[in-house]
Amino acid sequence: MRSMPDASTRERIRDAAIAAFAERGFDAASLRDIAQRAGVSAALIVHHFGSKEGLREECDAHVVQTLVTDKGRLAGGGASAMMREALADRQRYEPLLDYMSRMLTSDTAAADDLFDSLAAATRDLLEQQAAAGMMRPQSDMDATVTAVTLYGLAPVLLRRQLARSLGEDGLTEALLRRLTLPLLELYTHGIYADDRLLTAAQDALARPLGPPSGKGENDPHQDPDPPLAG
Repeated sequence: MRSMPDASTRERIRDAAIAAFAERGFDAASLRDIAQRAGVSAALIVHHFGSKEGLREECDAHVVQTLVTDKGRLAGGGASAMMREALADRQRYEPLLDYMSRMLTSDTAAADDLFDSLAAATRDLLEQQAAAGMMRPQSDMDATVTAVTLYGLAPVLLRRQLARSLGEDGLTEALLRRLTLPLLELYTHGIYADDRLLTAAQDALARPLGPPSGKGENDPHQDPDPPLAG
């Protein structure tokens, strides 16, 4: 029987590694485990990728390319578009999303690059909305971009807990539909009826950092340097 083309073998090993790393983590998944999943020898993996670290780097690049880079994926819908594609082809996307979840919580340059790419796409979208008059002015745009990026990732990275909490059987169209209005209400109107908490936070953040010294600098009614008793 003729052997499989080299490119096909590499892809088979890469896909097996993505599934193994997503399921067990990078440290726990062994080359032997990956080889068994791919139907090859561990020596062949080393031949193609040099080491487990080299294999991981190719997995990182493939996941970023598939979920983030291809077709400008994030520009038009971000996490929502990603979840809808996952619904259409769960067998293909579930391991990729599981891998991305582990990747984003790892202390690696690839994880940093991935988050930076997601944040850059979020910034572009928010700046377009601000220019169109759809968004209120923000006190700290960098912090807003980071927060919105994290909110967008949460349904993808925590989709199992999301489904469990709302009584759905996994990632479903019904789950996405149920989330749509609450999320838009949160972004459009907020959840508080007045600005008391915002005003209190602004006042607290305007005060000097650090514990009170006992001299009254945090009490507007007390002289911080009262005269010494005679």
